[in-house]
Amino acid sequence: MTPIMNRTSIIQNCYIVRDLEQACARMNKLYGIGPFLGGGNGVLNEHYYRGQKAAPIEIRGVFVQSGDLNIELVQLVSKGPCAFSDMFPNGKEGFHHVAFFCDDYEAERDAFVAAGYPVASEFTVGFGAKICYVDARDSLGHMLELYPESDIIRGMYEQTRRAAETWDGKELIIPWA
Repeated sequence: MTPIMNRTSIIQNCYIVRDLEQACARMNKLYGIGPFLGGGNGVLNEHYYRGQKAAPIEIRGVFVQSGDLNIELVQLVSKGPCAFSDMFPNGKEGFHHVAFFCDDYEAERDAFVAAGYPVASEFTVGFGAKICYVDARDSLGHMLELYPESDIIRGMYEQTRRAAETWDGKELIIPWA
């Protein structure tokens, strides 16, 4: 069997949380990780939910580094249908997705669809990159987040890594620089 992606590197695990600040404190207490970068409100525009135009997704989120793995925590603010509420309706929490970069975003997204993995949500982030969540729950138990190559996204990961390396433990949640 030919893989859909060629030895891709998973760079992130994401959890959906009810309360972002409480989740950051809980992760710090459990794993000793920090700081958590972000925390502000974000809007994911030009949202298509399962192929149909949908309301934008409103979230609050943070990145934190644990060794080589980036962890994202997302608090869903909006109420409309989306990949986040598909897995965790009514304020439930849990593991949502793994993320990775694509050499050819559209081709790789379309390859997942052709292999029977539908796109649950696709949207455009504030700086113009198109991102999607592929529904792999039937085979993996979670979603897949596909990124196009982006210096901005890679820069966010690098900023998170550097912050973890120099963190003095004083400020748990730090806004993006």
